[in-house]
Order: sequence, then structure tokens, then C-alpha cells
Amino acid sequence: MTGVEGSTDGGTVSGMDTATARAWLHLVAEDVHARRDHLTELDRAIGDGDHGVNLDRGFTAAEDKLAQASPQTPGAVLGLTGRTLISTVGGASGPLFGTLFREAGKRFGEETTTSGEAVATGLRAGLDGVQRLGKAENGDKTMVDAWAPALDALEAALAGGASLPESAKRAAEAAEQGLRDTVPMQARKGRASYLGPRSVGHEDPGAASSVLVLSALARVLTGAGPA
Repeated sequence: MTGVEGSTDGGTVSGMDTATARAWLHLVAEDVHARRDHLTELDRAIGDGDHGVNLDRGFTAAEDKLAQASPQTPGAVLGLTGRTLISTVGGASGPLFGTLFREAGKRFGEETTTSGEAVATGLRAGLDGVQRLGKAENGDKTMVDAWAPALDALEAALAGGASLPESAKRAAEAAEQGLRDTVPMQARKGRASYLGPRSVGHEDPGAASSVLVLSALARVLTGAGPA
């Protein structure tokens, strides 16, 4: 896989460089586009019905901006992505996902290659930004329910000596479980909270799109390619 230092067998990759960050965001854009209608259907059940369309527009715009600007560090890639999402995506998803990428990019700083621990620290800063903005906690039936267990798994795996690709894979698996866990929840934040008990029985669309983002990261780092 171009841009990932070391092999892509899941055992020796130690960090993220600029090409890897670009490949990650490109795969996210592809996945969101492919799953746009599904995400919109999820949002139609408990939200405004525009989540997939909005995110597709935002990540497509980010792809265009990245191609034009050719940022030279992973932090710059994520920062430009975040700013583009904030400026182009309506509803709550633009500010929330945009904040996540922008804050992660800030934490990455000017390094041309970030370590696995720096990736985890950056994404944690992104989640912290999301929670400051949205005031959501784990269990509120939001994107936090995918990101919080994912980052816990990522950090635990890295601390236990796992490689970054293996740790990212565990994070994606934890995010998928977090998404499943949103089904029996009653929403306490966002548009879905207005439905009260009627929000029970549905996957949260923000958690579903977060799974796409985290799965794409794992697949880029392991060299797995498209799903």
C-alpha cells in the first residue's frame, strides 16, 4: 500500500504518513458515497433524512480540496478535511465530523509521519472536540457510541504492544459493536431525542457513518483495500 511505512501485513506498520492519510480520506469518501442511501434511510427513521446526502457532499468536496491543495502532512490532510466538512455540510453532521478531523489534525501537528500513539492521541482529541460541541456522552445514541469504544480499543491495543494496523482493526470492530448497541437505546441528544421512545429499535446514523470512517482507516493500514 503506497504511503504506509513498513509492510501491510498488519504487523510492522508503525505510523501514518501523508499518503496514508490521503488514502484513508479517499476510501472514506468512496464508502460514504456507496452507502449514502443506507445512511439516509437510517436518518429518515429517526432524524431529518439527509445524513447520507450531506456527508457524501462533504467528503466529495474534501476530496476536491485535497486534490487542489496537496497538503504535505497528515495533520494538514485532516485539518483541511475538517474545515471543508464544516463549511459544506448542513445539519449537525458537518460541524461534528468536521470538528473531529480538524481537532485530530491540530494534534497531529507538523509531523510528516505520526506514530501509532500519536494517531490515537489525535483521534481522541477529535472525539473530545465532538463531545464539547455536541454535549453527548456514551449511551446517548450518537456517533460517540461508535467512537468512544473504538478509541478505547485502539489505545488498549497499542498499550498492549499491538501494531497500528491490528489496533485499528480492533477499533473498527469495537465501533461496529458500538453501532449495534445503539439499536435498543433511546436517543438523548440531537434530532432523534425528540422522538423519545420511538427512537428505540434503530441504528444511529452518526454511529453508522463513524463505523465507515474507522473501518476505512483499518483497511488502509492493513492494506485490505475496498470492502
